[in-house]
Amino acid sequence: MTPEAVAEFVDADAVVDLLQEAIGIPSVTPHEEDFARWVHDQLDDNAWDHRLLAPFGDARANVYASVGHGRPSLVLAGHLDTVHADDWTKHWAGTERANPFAASVIGQEIWGRGSADQKAGICAILEALRAIHRSGCRPKGSVAALFISDEESGQPGSGVSAGMKAALADGAVQQDHLPDFLIYTEPTTSAIYTAQMGFLIADIALTGQSAYFGRPELGVDALKAGHHLLTALWEHSDNLRAQPSHPLIGEAFLLVTEVRSGESIAVPGRFDLSLIRKVLPRESLDAAAQSIRDVTAQVAADHGVEASVEFTAPRDHPVGGTPDETPTDHPAVQALGASIAATTGDEPRIEAAPYWSEKSFLSAIGVPGVYFAPGDISNAHTPFERVEIDELVAATCTLAHFVASWCGLEPAPTT
Repeated sequence: MTPEAVAEFVDADAVVDLLQEAIGIPSVTPHEEDFARWVHDQLDDNAWDHRLLAPFGDARANVYASVGHGRPSLVLAGHLDTVHADDWTKHWAGTERANPFAASVIGQEIWGRGSADQKAGICAILEALRAIHRSGCRPKGSVAALFISDEESGQPGSGVSAGMKAALADGAVQQDHLPDFLIYTEPTTSAIYTAQMGFLIADIALTGQSAYFGRPELGVDALKAGHHLLTALWEHSDNLRAQPSHPLIGEAFLLVTEVRSGESIAVPGRFDLSLIRKVLPRESLDAAAQSIRDVTAQVAADHGVEASVEFTAPRDHPVGGTPDETPTDHPAVQALGASIAATTGDEPRIEAAPYWSEKSFLSAIGVPGVYFAPGDISNAHTPFERVEIDELVAATCTLAHFVASWCGLEPAPTT
């Protein structure tokens, strides 16, 4: 059985139905358990040897599965949670798109919260392995599925990669027999994302001394110091942009995202800002954080205020998320590109993720990988989230072809 023949066993109608059903199960962070149970049930289809629903925390769960044994080995991963749908409901009120979980088909696209980010990728994994099973084969190497909770940010008390950390603690990825490759199914418009930016988010506070406006000499104006801090941070960002850019990711920079200050008819005694810093693979996250501390400390010393810097979004690092890159000439990257060409007739596109996600957790323990899945990240997290049906089917065929070509095939056992 050739990989091309295996890809022909992908059932286009089945993967569309699967995605519509998946969208219909809300899984807004941190309420992923119902969807996790659904995914676990879908794995009871003879395409997998083992499956496990792995609860963690307070009514949350990951799902693990595996099939085959030996080498080459592969991990197919995706996150179960989505962002909230409040903006969706408001934007589409009174229209056919009003229900964010209805999975409406409009113009050959499936609309709904989580359609692209990233239930399409999860359903593509499920259907790709089913196609291999329908062909009468199974992977000769090993394939592990890793479906995790808590990837998304924005909901209180969540979005800190608790699911991925639990999966590594559970031994869902065997560190004494590390997999050879990872595909994490964040949406990529079916390009291969070999690199991702790192990031850190900082909350900075400058504290002066409030005073009645009629006696300003008794105060220390934190807002005035904040003005100088903004200038210094923007200059720092300009210096970052002046450094050599990454060929796929582009420039490093920081963006001030929020500023807060002011008193009622008084000298402002406090100034607060938030920022996000884009970090390139060649950069150190620790050094990027220290530079922000240094800029802040210098302004505070120059203007007689106290300063604090807090990094509020730790992921796989205490101050944020680390950048990551897999060489474009890695054999599995080349094999995935060949699968794209074989199933679509298109030249593979090698690009970089304009986001941070969790493949760096596995890269840190020695598992190289990429992002690959249908869907466009630019409409994720918005009231316009959707997936083209043709792209969904094509990406599923590509995954089936890649698993067959990378892991090899052997006859499935008969019962």
